[in-house]
Amino acid sequence: MSLFGQTVRKYSNEFMNIGVDAAALGMSNAVTAHSSDVNSGYWNPAGLVNLEDNQLALMHSSYFANIANYDYAAFAMPLDNRSAVGFSLIRFAVDDILNTTQLIDEQGNINYDRISLFSTADYGLTFSYSRRLPVQGFNYGVNAKVIRRIIGDFASSWGFGFDFGLQYETSNNWKFGIMARDITTTFNAWAIDEDEFSKIQGAVADQNQELPETTEITIPKLQIGVSKVVDFNYDYTLLTSVNLNMRFAETNDVISTSFASINPAVGFEFGYIDMVYLRAGMGNFQNELQLDNTDQLTFQPSFGLGFKYSGIQIDYAFTDIGDQSVALYSNVFSLKLDFSIFR
Repeated sequence: MSLFGQTVRKYSNEFMNIGVDAAALGMSNAVTAHSSDVNSGYWNPAGLVNLEDNQLALMHSSYFANIANYDYAAFAMPLDNRSAVGFSLIRFAVDDILNTTQLIDEQGNINYDRISLFSTADYGLTFSYSRRLPVQGFNYGVNAKVIRRIIGDFASSWGFGFDFGLQYETSNNWKFGIMARDITTTFNAWAIDEDEFSKIQGAVADQNQELPETTEITIPKLQIGVSKVVDFNYDYTLLTSVNLNMRFAETNDVISTSFASINPAVGFEFGYIDMVYLRAGMGNFQNELQLDNTDQLTFQPSFGLGFKYSGIQIDYAFTDIGDQSVALYSNVFSLKLDFSIFR
């Protein structure tokens, strides 16, 4: 599909959609409505305004048997009692890939000394701003994103985009949230090294290799969430959250039309004295095509644990119990530090 001569992809800059924070991943990412910490810069920037002090977050996970590494760091701070800002950086990379395009020389001889290494890395830098609206209970937030993607010496790109988020909280602990990603479409412009590309053409004989498109556009996505916290005997809490994740394209999501596809997610968090947390969730509901041309409904269950003490929070998530889904799965660890511990 093209728009004004540019390539529009259903799946572009997908590394920005994997998710951050083991606490959120343990709830199958169903956090749009209640996200209210440093990680809100990713999930819904409207939640940043709930910060009471500066916060720092770190996360690491690995995919494909530790071949790909996914790293995240974020910092956020309140400006006053009505606004806050945040910054975050995501890196998804595969390092030390063998470049065998020059393995065979001009005489047809194999020379292993001609093998080199390269990396492919995707970076996403996000600047967030959040503010309370004059209407009681409403917050909004905006993200400005800079995307940098590098494929060795072969190609690189710059991309730019914006997100918008809104949250509303009622007096009886109901929370609602909307997160619109890539609202202006995120534009990527690629620069391809034609000399390096010609080496690929020479290495792959009898193949009609053409230069790929140099521009691409990521279409908007919409996430709608609702959540509620229930207190039990002062010591116990139960947070229930539901998300509807919408793409404006026809996909294998459980609800799919030519206009849009919707993928629901549900998450739970059981807390004890605001210190120990047990989390679970289900998401990524897909109609997968089987070998006999029938569709089978699959989903991605997740599980998580968390511990918080004196401003330090450590979380763990396993994002696909029993390998029920074809989606990425990993053991994820994250750390959140509230600067109030230094006061």
